[in-house]
Amino acid sequence: MKIELMKTHFYKALFLIAAICTSTLNLYAQAPAQTVLVAKVVDGQNDETIPYATASILDRKTKAIIKVAQTDVNGNLKVSDLPAGVVTFKISYMGYQTMVRDSITFKGGQINLGTIKMNPSKGLALKEVEISAPKSTMQLGIDKKVFSVDQSLVSEGGSATDLLQNVPTVQTDMEGNVSLRGSSGVKVLIDGKPSLIAGGNVAQILQSIPASSIESVEVITNPSAKYDAEGQSGIINIVLKKNKKLGLNGNVALTAGNQENYNANTSLSYQNNKVNLYGNYSFRTGNRLSNGFNNITYLDSTFPTVFANQISDSEGSNNGHNVKAGIDYNLAEKSVVSLSGGFNVRDNDQFEFLNINKLNANLGAVELSNRTNNNQRGGKSYDINVDFSQKFKKPKEEITFNFGYSKGNDDNYQRYNTNIYNIDGEAVDLPTGVNINDGIGDSKNYNIQADYTLPIGKTGMFETGYRSQIRYSDNTTLAQILNTTTNEFDMDYLVSNDFNSKDQVHALYANFQNQIKNFGYQVGLRAEDALLNTNSGAYSAINGVTYTPGKVAYTRLYPSVFLTQKLKGEQQVQLSYSRRVNRPRGWDTNPFLDTSEPLNYRQGNVNLKPEDVNAYEFSYNKYWPSITFISSIYYRQTNDVIQRVRSLPDEEGITITTPQNLTRERNTGLELIGKFDVLKAWNFTANANFFQSNIKGVPEFGILENSGFSWDANITNNITLPYSITLQIKADYRAPQVMAQGKRNAMYGMDAGVKYDLPNKKSSLSLNVRNVLNTRNWSMTTNTNSTVVDFERYMQGPMASLTYSYRFGQTTFSKKPKKAESQQDQQGPDEGSF
Repeated sequence: MKIELMKTHFYKALFLIAAICTSTLNLYAQAPAQTVLVAKVVDGQNDETIPYATASILDRKTKAIIKVAQTDVNGNLKVSDLPAGVVTFKISYMGYQTMVRDSITFKGGQINLGTIKMNPSKGLALKEVEISAPKSTMQLGIDKKVFSVDQSLVSEGGSATDLLQNVPTVQTDMEGNVSLRGSSGVKVLIDGKPSLIAGGNVAQILQSIPASSIESVEVITNPSAKYDAEGQSGIINIVLKKNKKLGLNGNVALTAGNQENYNANTSLSYQNNKVNLYGNYSFRTGNRLSNGFNNITYLDSTFPTVFANQISDSEGSNNGHNVKAGIDYNLAEKSVVSLSGGFNVRDNDQFEFLNINKLNANLGAVELSNRTNNNQRGGKSYDINVDFSQKFKKPKEEITFNFGYSKGNDDNYQRYNTNIYNIDGEAVDLPTGVNINDGIGDSKNYNIQADYTLPIGKTGMFETGYRSQIRYSDNTTLAQILNTTTNEFDMDYLVSNDFNSKDQVHALYANFQNQIKNFGYQVGLRAEDALLNTNSGAYSAINGVTYTPGKVAYTRLYPSVFLTQKLKGEQQVQLSYSRRVNRPRGWDTNPFLDTSEPLNYRQGNVNLKPEDVNAYEFSYNKYWPSITFISSIYYRQTNDVIQRVRSLPDEEGITITTPQNLTRERNTGLELIGKFDVLKAWNFTANANFFQSNIKGVPEFGILENSGFSWDANITNNITLPYSITLQIKADYRAPQVMAQGKRNAMYGMDAGVKYDLPNKKSSLSLNVRNVLNTRNWSMTTNTNSTVVDFERYMQGPMASLTYSYRFGQTTFSKKPKKAESQQDQQGPDEGSF
């Protein structure tokens, strides 16, 4: 009933938003065209054009925003239908000073502001401006959306996992797994490269990155050929903050929260015209309390067990240290070499208590037991990156090179104590069963990449490049079981294994884009040669270790096409196509048997094939003075789709879940994103995604064709209060979604944060609460021919944290401006005039 009520309210809200947008469009359609403003925006240091910079036109007296627009792919700006009056004009872009021209008079006709040269951000500590346009939280590129998240209050003191929940179209679950538009096959990059922290484990990578170190998140739902072809639903690129200020600067942030969660983050940087030095250190520690259940109904009446109830109560502790440092050195005016490195140490322990009740058809006891799972995980890794950038006299011509190397290890010690105390309704006194699994994993990774960009003519651009990614992984698990007769541990050959792999992908790409008046196009082709070699060793008492080799090799072409048409009235449409791949990773290919769940084991599949994805998308974007509206219709077909399939139960009621290649999955959807500047002190961003999934049946695995409609939505409100206080409230909802065997159930929640800037403007206090309503429960229902499984896992209570941040240092080497320089006295921090 609650879900139906929420759906009704959501559709009403969506209808109201559409009505507001339509009314606003009609209102402005009635206004006669009076003035047209044109300009060209370039980098002040190298004269390269700046695409998708945000222009704001404000009424000089009332300070109200009249119109907002963006430059096109070649840095050209054209704003039409401007009313008569005196205005202030601002142009802004991430990483650059906001440029301001005051007191421009519109009287009709065309006003040409000429070439506007934007300078890199210098952090000028000047008097605050009276007229201020908020920093754009959304920017659109030809093949990506950029969301500025450095002011996210609800994730303050949290990790990258917490922050991604606030990005439109992106979701994360309780285990840190990321999905995009409802699909989990998403590629996550850090600063445009695959991260090598924690052996490339995405969930651990995101947990180790503080939210405060992230500047923006790029969402690429249909990537072009210049990007890595991996990722079923697209790419999420996390852009970390990098020092842009001259002089010596730094900041410190300390966080304390409930459940003994504590974080510390500090950074220090120094920059002059020759060198940029930076470094940061973060520490995270805390507990995670969770509960859950796993209820199974067995449909085979010949089994003595008809019902099995598993109730879990767990407590986890997470500790981590993360260090990153680097140097950028200007060899010449257009030549920069960079060296950076990172070191990560992590310690994640979990203690879980389980009650397992096996019951017959009359709910009588077949077997009653309890179990304690003690899991101690730890590891460390380091990575080194060398980058070189060479620009040329021709604007936008550039060659870049990257070499990355990382090495790491992980330890995983598991001890399971099982106590059976009742069989067939009779109390028993059996010895405690003990299983020990000791796992060791080592990995090393290489990334070699070179890219070249060449401008052609006035509006053309040719890009080409090469990338090689090579990953070595060695994992050994030695299992032991307590012999209750000798009271000594014997080798458990069934669970022990040795698994080694070498995964390599070599790629070449070429990409060309151009613009003819208001029509732009981009075509590209990427060729990838991929090879996965595996070696799986099984233990036996007679033969020791016997190895079985495996190989998955393929060479594919991945084309991409983007067609963009800019329309009148700040409108734009785009049609795009790309081919993608989703490669099996991690435990998906490791045949090691994970027995941590007593009734459902998990096992990898060394014979998994990669998914083949074809994605189509049509988008429409519209800008009003106080509304930015982005919409997309998309279609994605995935062949050889990978889904986790549950096997038939054995006589003990134990099933094994294994990833398998099914035949095909089709997803068709509509995505809506809107940013609304309602009042000067209130704006909100809303996102809704509606999609239909269809999974073709696979009789071999007992899977029937399954299809269903689903949707998800979120809204983030930003409110400015008196006394330098800002408030942020975010709510989200995910409707049920079909799987190959069943469905994921609905989930919803709310987060809130408030921040107070102290009078010195150098420090602030922020308080946030995540999962305010304590409603985020991860649950699913799995249906097979032999079982019905209801699973749910949820955290214990909301997470609250208090963060104190302090910024210090000299922000510029420039002399303090004199009083005669009155125009700059009107500028705010990081602003310049032109």
